[in-house]
Amino acid sequence: VQLQASGGGLVQPGGSLRLSCVASGSVSRINVMGWYRQAPGKEREEVALISRDGTNTKYADFVKGRFAISRDNAKSSVYLQMNSLKPEDTAVYVCLATTSQYFWGQGTQVTVSS
Repeated sequence: VQLQASGGGLVQPGGSLRLSCVASGSVSRINVMGWYRQAPGKEREEVALISRDGTNTKYADFVKGRFAISRDNAKSSVYLQMNSLKPEDTAVYVCLATTSQYFWGQGTQVTVSS
């Protein structure tokens, strides 16, 4: 499975961004998809996960009520709608897809700054 993320950029505090990640390869085997992030000098942390059929989601406490994860299996894609962005959300956001293995995308930079 290969993953290609996009949608990052520079946004002011309080703004919004929508990240996209499209999978290719053995997409029929993908189960959980999700997003992690890594800020400079910090460890990678889980942001949001979504089940294969999209009915179950899990969010980190620091994004609850602000971010929403979704997926479109017909497009082999997972999305992260990010609202009310804060400077502390600045990080490289990486998408994840799981089969019996974990697959990671290359990441997209999100910078929240005035």
